[in-house]
Amino acid sequence: MKNINCFIPFQDEAQVAQTVANLKAQDLVNEIFLLHVGDEAPAEALGCKVLKVPGLNSTAAVKAIAQHAKKPYALISTKYTTLSLVLFSLERMEGIMEDTGAAMVYADHFNQTGDVRTNAPVIDCQFGALRDDFDFGSLLFYRSSALIEAVGRMDVDYKFAGMYDLRLKVSQKGALEHINEFLYYDVETDTRKSGEKIFDYVDPKNRAVQIEMEQACTAHLKAIGGYLEPKFKHIEFNDDSFEYEASVVIPCKNRVRTIGDAIASALSQKTTFKYNVIVVDDNSDDGTVDIIKKFTGNPKLIYIAQDKSWHAIGGNWNVALHHPKCGKFAIQLDSDDVYYDENTVQKFVDAFYAQNCAMVVGTYRMTNFHMETIPPGVIDHKEWTPENGRNNALRINGLGAPRGFYTPMLRTINFPTTKYGEDYAVGLRVSREYQIGRIYDVVYNCRRWDDNSDASLDIDKVNANNTYKDRIRTWELKARIAMNKCQG
Repeated sequence: MKNINCFIPFQDEAQVAQTVANLKAQDLVNEIFLLHVGDEAPAEALGCKVLKVPGLNSTAAVKAIAQHAKKPYALISTKYTTLSLVLFSLERMEGIMEDTGAAMVYADHFNQTGDVRTNAPVIDCQFGALRDDFDFGSLLFYRSSALIEAVGRMDVDYKFAGMYDLRLKVSQKGALEHINEFLYYDVETDTRKSGEKIFDYVDPKNRAVQIEMEQACTAHLKAIGGYLEPKFKHIEFNDDSFEYEASVVIPCKNRVRTIGDAIASALSQKTTFKYNVIVVDDNSDDGTVDIIKKFTGNPKLIYIAQDKSWHAIGGNWNVALHHPKCGKFAIQLDSDDVYYDENTVQKFVDAFYAQNCAMVVGTYRMTNFHMETIPPGVIDHKEWTPENGRNNALRINGLGAPRGFYTPMLRTINFPTTKYGEDYAVGLRVSREYQIGRIYDVVYNCRRWDDNSDASLDIDKVNANNTYKDRIRTWELKARIAMNKCQG
């Protein structure tokens, strides 16, 4: 049975010829439709009907696919590069679809870069996996009835978020099933290191895209009962038991090249109140401790040497937070980075009182090791709004930096004892109940260099990190749905 209609991006016949030939050779393929952006295109090419759409990810493109998804399954390719299939891969996708009753399936694949072929496994799509850049691979295998039903509920015409809106709406009624098998070959076009990709979502040039993605995600949260209205707990900063108004917290491990700069930056702050700097070293063995000890003569510095048990960044933060000399407000400074000037700590404390919030997030400037600005430059997260920031936080992959916390509140939550995603986990948890304040002045230099923990990760580590963050989102989303039910 020819049960599959295929939809693939089209620029010209040369670009699409091999993909069309590969698909026509498949026993299950019925028709192939070519998606062309713009008006300058023939009505037909290579024996395939051409569908003119305003953008591959637009709602109009999704609706065009639904109109022509007249067979049980719709196969959507999302890249202009050549698609090649492993033998019987479509049969396998169809079989898994029927066995599980899924609404959509996607699979692991191979990446081809020149003559080099590498494994490209993807991860399971969890309940809270709301990132609009979730990597499904370039091949999406939809049950046509699920796709058409979802399109019938689309009430916003997106230029950029149509495909995202589709998978969110489909997931509301059916499962998105990951096939842990390598079923096709993909041509890798983005060969940047992992550390060069992670800031794409905050690049100012993508602002229009992000606005639409937020709109689609917010509608999804409302549909599943996870949306939170802008109603927050009031904070009273009346705990007078703190000797210090603020503490700069610097967790570190093996940062001999940068820890001195970080500490000097923290100690040079000018404030109208007492503050200190808490450096927590997690068993460095590269000379970092020797650098730290050069500053211990300064009465503002508190040096904590961790024992040999497991701490990671989250555990190091917890030790600082619960130290008896931790200030009323704890302000982050990574051991790679420095504050923008001597006014950062003052600006943070002022923001807490002015905005009555339990957490404050600043604005940072991306620099190289030598503090020279690099793309995308200033990261201000201006997409954050007091009305919807807590909801949009479930979609984006981070909340910005530097971060400051009201210590009594954070001591009731604590950081998870992990070395990745600990700050995001805390931010989500705080935003469930409290307003997160913002500083839109640049207060931080975020230094990118080869020794950053996320500078160049292999695919397995990237997947592990993304799986954990999606798990954090899933836990938080379930908690919010349960909270709404209790309040309703």
